[in-house]
Amino acid sequence: MLAYNEIKEKKVIIYEDEPCEVVESHVARTQQRKPQNQVKLRSLLSGKTFAATFHVSDKAEEADVSRREIKFLYANKPARTTVQSGGGEFWFCYPNDPSNRFKLPEDLIGSASKFLKQNMIVTASVFSARGGSASGGEDEEKIIKISLPIKLEFLIKDAPPAVKGDTAKGGTKQAILENGTTINVPLFINPGDKIIINTESEEYVERM
Repeated sequence: MLAYNEIKEKKVIIYEDEPCEVVESHVARTQQRKPQNQVKLRSLLSGKTFAATFHVSDKAEEADVSRREIKFLYANKPARTTVQSGGGEFWFCYPNDPSNRFKLPEDLIGSASKFLKQNMIVTASVFSARGGSASGGEDEEKIIKISLPIKLEFLIKDAPPAVKGDTAKGGTKQAILENGTTINVPLFINPGDKIIINTESEEYVERM
């Protein structure tokens, strides 16, 4: 169990029966009152962010979250779907067990869906919930988050030609990556080029 002042950023705790990541924390001390830890939590199940306060007498259970590598296989996305619509299905498997396939909903994948490529290895955060009577007392595991490498290599599938003279001025244009995602790139980038993308900022980094 974590004491009230140990509930800090990047810790994952159980709050109201849900695994929540501590996004912000601040222990406020005043002369008139006992210290309080004012935190901002993000539910790893719903993605919602909310505030909570922990007093000196409060404790929090640290969530059992492990990380495993999984392989992206393919996506089934309805026509005109968006990341916000949550209408797609993304299929994965464990690298050492390719026959055991499973799907994750698009709302769990979030913005990471823009940079998934077939057979890409990503990191899954797995929450182990203590089993109750309904599960026969066995622990249940649930993937609650997908993380990509910060930098990934992509092939440029299509990009408009740069107008002569524009490359000297700088600027950007829109290009289509090999997985269909559109991104802003410098004017000198052409179809067939390989580039590095920062998946956190979703921006071009460099040409290979």
